[in-house]
Amino acid sequence: MGTTLHFWFEWTGYWKPIAVIAAVNESTWEHFKMAFWPGLFLGIIEYFVWGRLIRNFFTAKFLGLLVMPIITMILFYGYTLFWNHNLPADVAVFAASITGGQLLSLYILRKEKLQFGWLRYLSIAGLLLLTAAFSTQSYYPRENFVFAHPESGAAVHGMFTTLEKIS
Repeated sequence: MGTTLHFWFEWTGYWKPIAVIAAVNESTWEHFKMAFWPGLFLGIIEYFVWGRLIRNFFTAKFLGLLVMPIITMILFYGYTLFWNHNLPADVAVFAASITGGQLLSLYILRKEKLQFGWLRYLSIAGLLLLTAAFSTQSYYPRENFVFAHPESGAAVHGMFTTLEKIS
């Protein structure tokens, strides 16, 4: 699902509301969304299937989703220091970030000692903050390298730049 999110914005005729979950440009931030949203949707399904039985479920999901963009940044910016940007390497980075996040989540799910009530609420707050950030930053990107085009370094001004070119 994550790789298809790369194309949803274009496939929908640049429909503004889909920008909440779909990548709208080639910035690193937009590629973070491709891992976050499927991971969040999977976590919601897992919660209703079996997650209510596990006290540290929210901590596992929050930390798993938080580590995915961190792994992506380390691997993507690490490999592009030494080699040219290329699609097979990007796909490998994407797969590694999802695998790493899911493995961390699984590891925490299996830890019985992480069942602190306050940690659960802190993790729920963290999930809400991540969701808010991933829901809004395509519309209002920051002046930061993560929001710039990774090859050219040119600033990306969210989805509206794309829409203005099409209009």
